[in-house]
Amino acid sequence: MGILNLTPDSFSDGGQYLRPEAALRQAERLLAEGADVLDLGAESTRPGATPLPLADELQRLLPLLRELQRWQVPLSIDTYKPEAMQACLDLGADIINDVWALRHPAQHGPSAEAVLAQHPNCGVCLMHMHREPQTMQSAPMSGDVLPQVRDFLLGRAQALQARGVARARIVLDPGIGFGKTVAQNFALLARQRELLALGYPLLLGWSRKSSLGAVTGCEQAAERLPASVAAALLALERGASVLRVHDVAPTVQALKVWQAMRQQAG
Repeated sequence: MGILNLTPDSFSDGGQYLRPEAALRQAERLLAEGADVLDLGAESTRPGATPLPLADELQRLLPLLRELQRWQVPLSIDTYKPEAMQACLDLGADIINDVWALRHPAQHGPSAEAVLAQHPNCGVCLMHMHREPQTMQSAPMSGDVLPQVRDFLLGRAQALQARGVARARIVLDPGIGFGKTVAQNFALLARQRELLALGYPLLLGWSRKSSLGAVTGCEQAAERLPASVAAALLALERGASVLRVHDVAPTVQALKVWQAMRQQAG
């Protein structure tokens, strides 16, 4: 899953793809490098990020979505607003990727769960986030992170299935960096297989995260490419089905090496 941030303030590449022409060039590049899915996000959810009005989010998303629809590639929308989900799914988006796991209330219209239930062909990724972007790193989680994340994700998946959404449409994301300490993030990686016991595919987003900087000493997000690729491979080995990354080409190269080894292992 190639990340396409249509934002001025994302932690890693904010402002680079805010203009539609730049976003389209980056989309083309990500696909050429081997991305299977494009994940479009118009609002930053980095720690301390300011919420974006719905109208501004749609102004960034919808023109690009209309154009990319013609490319006939799987499109994921990174949003937590039910109204934005509705607008994007109505235009043909394939996946909703929600850091709030469909908990954020609608300002008007149906809830996020109801929107997903009304679009029976779309996928949905439910992510664990402690608190909210404005406060999640000022007071991160405490205690054993794994059971807390596991129980939350299971509860959200069950709530969505109770609304009639098929289990096969749901993917889970433990939310690396979203209200967790460095140690907790790496505990989630070390014990990731325990989340597979829930029976849902896992999406992992380690790309350029600050926890990688904490253990490597790389303060700038763009310097964390080797660490990001290493984390992606470790997540894959521990059962991840989807890797959400900024740097598609290096990640694809690493995956090809891993796959070649696996083929010889029998």
